[in-house]
Amino acid sequence: MTTLADAICEPCSKNAQPLSKNEAQERLKSLSQWQIVEHDGIMKLSRSFKFRDFAGALAFTQRVGDIAEPAGHHPVIVTEWGKATITWWSHAIKGLHVNDFILAARTDEVAD
Repeated sequence: MTTLADAICEPCSKNAQPLSKNEAQERLKSLSQWQIVEHDGIMKLSRSFKFRDFAGALAFTQRVGDIAEPAGHHPVIVTEWGKATITWWSHAIKGLHVNDFILAARTDEVAD
């Protein structure tokens, strides 16, 4: 059975349209603990992850970078003592794309 994390990210052109609020909410159902936040009118996916210490948060930050770079899709990552917050959205379309949900699912996988 193919999971969301196994899906292939598609290149997101500037002509692509961001998901509507309803579409995004429907896709969010497949991601536990993620939330849709809005900053400057742009919908984004965000989740905070907790760790025992700074080293754990930093190692997780690197693992997220390792999944982001090959996809050519880069989140905002805030790394703190015992915590890392990841925020995904598609910069080119100023909103959420299916790729953001795929990479959020992959983020969950590297959190374990």
